[in-house]
Amino acid sequence: MTDNNEPLVKFDSVQKSYDGETLVVKDLNLDVAKGEFLTMLGPSGSGKTTCLMMLAGFEPATHGEIYLNNSPINNVPPHKRGIGMVFQNYALFPHMSVAENLAFPLQVRKVDKSETEAKVKRALEMVQLGEFGNRRPAQLSGGQQQRVAVARALVFDPVLVLMDEPLGALDKQLREQMQYEIKHIHESLGVTVVYVTHDQSEALTMSNRVAVFNDGVIQQLAPPDELYERPDNAFVAQFIGENNTLVGTIKEVSGDTVTVDVNGSMIKATNICKGKVGDQTTLSIRPERVATNPSNAGDYQNNFKAKIEELIYLGDHIRTRASVCGDDEFVVKIANTSALAAIKVGTEVSFGWKAEDCRALDA
Repeated sequence: MTDNNEPLVKFDSVQKSYDGETLVVKDLNLDVAKGEFLTMLGPSGSGKTTCLMMLAGFEPATHGEIYLNNSPINNVPPHKRGIGMVFQNYALFPHMSVAENLAFPLQVRKVDKSETEAKVKRALEMVQLGEFGNRRPAQLSGGQQQRVAVARALVFDPVLVLMDEPLGALDKQLREQMQYEIKHIHESLGVTVVYVTHDQSEALTMSNRVAVFNDGVIQQLAPPDELYERPDNAFVAQFIGENNTLVGTIKEVSGDTVTVDVNGSMIKATNICKGKVGDQTTLSIRPERVATNPSNAGDYQNNFKAKIEELIYLGDHIRTRASVCGDDEFVVKIANTSALAAIKVGTEVSFGWKAEDCRALDA
């Protein structure tokens, strides 16, 4: 991202309603920096795709203004916004060759023939399809078609590229490969990307920042590591990565730490929700932050006996479901080492975790 303080994209108090009553997007204020890869992440119906469609010009905003390079664009038609688009279904012209598909946005912009050929050649090489210019889309695999769609969105040097669930139709291995390829293209070109997905791992892998949407509102906007390690509320904690949730009542507040009664067990946690004694709270603990049979139990403010209910072998680690603090669905990730031999279903173990890794969030 550049140090220029002026955002490339600005949503200013933007709202969207389709029926005049229900707001799909509620009072959105969001800046996207030049050169940033920003992902809008959320479940179906959360408003993320509607935001993208308003930015592209395919949907009008009901209220508020959208700016691109400091210019209001609410009344600018899509084809005059200078924005590249990549869709989930690729949207390639089947009757045209790959090269003709890439040339089309340049021809619309009246770019001369020799420059068009040079830009098409450069774009194809960028997505490693230099030898495929004469093929039709139907002669390509899904991953190759998606690369062509990415190249076509970039061929006319747009200031901004929008991607709407672009990898949703690909299988897992190809999707992961394309995540890295798009990330590398973004890094090498420095183009600004706004990306929409409901796949949290995709968002964490590719983005500079992630905006987590729910019910038409951004719940948290942060870099991927901050989103995962320091969720602001229970929704974000649950939506991003695997998470243990324990519900209890605050019994004591001491500075930034609270003691929470969960089914009779007293758990120390960081007071993120600024709760007071007597308040209900949801505790969030990541499975990999829990130590099993710790030799240095004194390093952990929380130490509890647990009964192993289920072990699932996942190669580099064992996903362990246990009963602890009255919760039978408590999950811990245990590294696959020789120490695992003693842990079996039905055995009793000790779990330890730090108060700083346990977040007291909204009820």
